[in-house]
Amino acid sequence: MGIKDYLQSNILLAVGAMGTYYSQITGKDAAFSELANEAEPEVIRTIHEEYIQAGARLIRTNTFSANTLALDVSKEQLKCIITKGYEIALQATRGKEVFIAANMGPIPEMTVGKKEMDPEFILDEYRFIVDAFIEVGADIFILETLSNTDYLGEVSRYIKSKNDQAFILVQFATTVDGYTRKGISISRIIKEVKAIPYIDAYGFNCGVGPAHLYQNIKSVDFSGDIVSAMPNAGYPEIVHQRTVYTQNPEYFSDVIMDVARLGVKILGGCCGTTPLHISRMRDKLAEFTGEKRKASAPARKVWHIAVHKNDFYPRLDEEKFPVVVELDPPFDASVEKVMEGAAILKQNGVAAVTVADSPLARPRLNSMMLAAKIKREVGIEVIPHLCCRDHNLIGLKSLLLAGYSEGIRNLLVVTGDPIPEAERSSVKSVFDLNSFKLMALIQEMNSEFFSQDPYIVGGALNLNVQNRDAEISRMERKMENGALFFLTQPIFASEVIEYLAGLKARKKVKILGGVMPIVSYKNALFLSNEIPGISIPSYYIERFRPDMDREEAEETGIEIAVELINSIKRYVDGLYLVTPFNRVNMVVRILKESLL
Repeated sequence: MGIKDYLQSNILLAVGAMGTYYSQITGKDAAFSELANEAEPEVIRTIHEEYIQAGARLIRTNTFSANTLALDVSKEQLKCIITKGYEIALQATRGKEVFIAANMGPIPEMTVGKKEMDPEFILDEYRFIVDAFIEVGADIFILETLSNTDYLGEVSRYIKSKNDQAFILVQFATTVDGYTRKGISISRIIKEVKAIPYIDAYGFNCGVGPAHLYQNIKSVDFSGDIVSAMPNAGYPEIVHQRTVYTQNPEYFSDVIMDVARLGVKILGGCCGTTPLHISRMRDKLAEFTGEKRKASAPARKVWHIAVHKNDFYPRLDEEKFPVVVELDPPFDASVEKVMEGAAILKQNGVAAVTVADSPLARPRLNSMMLAAKIKREVGIEVIPHLCCRDHNLIGLKSLLLAGYSEGIRNLLVVTGDPIPEAERSSVKSVFDLNSFKLMALIQEMNSEFFSQDPYIVGGALNLNVQNRDAEISRMERKMENGALFFLTQPIFASEVIEYLAGLKARKKVKILGGVMPIVSYKNALFLSNEIPGISIPSYYIERFRPDMDREEAEETGIEIAVELINSIKRYVDGLYLVTPFNRVNMVVRILKESLL
């Protein structure tokens, strides 16, 4: 009976872990148990036999990391390891009704040189591995612990071209919040896999324990699909510099039965699971089958999200020329001036307040929390900046969820200013993502969690650079990742205004022109020489004098800002004013004198 026929009326019990179990029984490092195919074949055969005796009807060859990059071996050596791994599996299953799957893990792209990072190199590696398995008679393939669907279409097509009856199962590693390590949601992974016609089954292994996997997939509709679940035993701890998993076969098998009730057809284990886990699963499956319990339809979670009116983007989209004003978050917890400033701006028709995220890598009050407080207590729309420098992927997702719960619906996504050189010995940048990837993550979360009332994402646009066309290419990439509007860096130079005019004529994009009022001669020199992305022409600096008093200098700054606004407003869709030193009344005067 072939595996497809078996799955029509049976749940297929697979093996547990190879690497961690090999380490447990030998006391050796589990990093590359594949090398034991040649050095210790009897140990690997014994592990297979223990799993079969425990009740497994599907075993995986000891070849998960069998590729030239992970093992640092030649292709000739790799072929020997693969061949030997399959032969050992054949020996262990001889005379038994057990399926053998050729096991393939992801090719470790991040460890190779630039030349080898070429996708064709990776595909050639996969093809070589497939050919080695086909040569020894493999007709079941498991590609597992994947983070995305890259290469799967071509690899699965290649397998079917060699054996059109081959059975292909692909499995993905997930995190506790239901995403792969590349930040792709389970629903999107399933959609992408089902669009590949050569794949027979899909599922999830590694990354999480059984309870988290159950929570992640319990609302997914598996109707008509062959789905697998092979979670880790749980979460490990380090004991004497070794990774150790809690021995919990009773608990593991109980939770796996909940997974089985969802309609999952292939069950097994990954890191930390042992033959004892599989044995307990066999017993529970026997009870499950004996009682003729059918997997109930998964309960669909319905999200009830309060819809918050977003005044900013509709005004921008309807060409009503909204004005956005940036307020600096304080260096301490004193928010009175910021709150008062936001109230004044609201009274004067400003569409939204934007709050920077620790600009210049100097710690300030968190932009998301301050924006939420402004929106809640002042009642004006907000656009907090969200930068990638200070937060890992977990922190970014947490902030996005928290901001959404507070009614924030607009974001300005930036990569973030670098940590100053002098502080890098004690302060580390994170940069799990850049602005492009963070925008893509937000779109993923919009689809997954916020579809009724999604985040509106904006990006930064710096036209004060020599190669403006390259900056426009970056802008277009951001648009592809979901950016709907852009705030420019402060504009001063006439050539930038001319470029902006041409850009607006040829690009259908919503741009808010940036204007930063200058408050003194010293301020003009500082901005032009020390702030990234700002360049002030000498003819503006020369309109200030070092001996000007505050009132005279402020008047000059207002005049220049009004001139700039009048020069750029025909080429932009709105205005982005940066408040200097929280001088909100200065901004209000500029807006009134610009007749906005």
